[in-house]
Amino acid sequence: MAFELPALPFAKNALEPHISAETLEFHYEKHHATYVLKLNGLVEGTEFESQSLEEIVKTTSGPMFNNAAQVWNHTFYWNCLAPNAGGVATGAIGDAIVKQFGSFEKFQSTFNDKAVNNFGASWTWLVKKADGTLEIVNTSNAGTPLTDDSVTVLLTVDLWEHAYYIDYRNVRPNYLNGFWALVNWDFVNNNFA
Repeated sequence: MAFELPALPFAKNALEPHISAETLEFHYEKHHATYVLKLNGLVEGTEFESQSLEEIVKTTSGPMFNNAAQVWNHTFYWNCLAPNAGGVATGAIGDAIVKQFGSFEKFQSTFNDKAVNNFGASWTWLVKKADGTLEIVNTSNAGTPLTDDSVTVLLTVDLWEHAYYIDYRNVRPNYLNGFWALVNWDFVNNNFA
């Protein structure tokens, strides 16, 4: 069973002016698509051919893990974004953020600090721990908290340069401002539930 590039949950120009159609042409059509293509080449004729993407991410290492995790991470990231979204977190996740961080602004500041200082090609995530509390975690390269059964992944921001270089050059804090204008809190609430 070959893996397919999942369709974007929005039109390529729907995230403008925060993320351009040009960025999505490179980020989605080239980078994300290449991870899918490489993963298919790696699983073909192996015992992993019949496994789900999540199973492959959780049970492999090396190039197979890198490509499978990047397919999963990117698919998750696209769902974290939506046109006409963003702003202060709403619903149960909004309440949980205020309870844990004191205010949405303190949460956002803490998340931004972790993301800005996450070195190199990386991801910053919001996860829910088994006890219901929230944690902001950084991963490098293709790393993903999906491999940690003690947490539920809620939200991510892609910090690889291809996610923001066209629109923001190397100014990661400006990219994060755009990211917050696009966060799909409905998706985050569904994950939180």
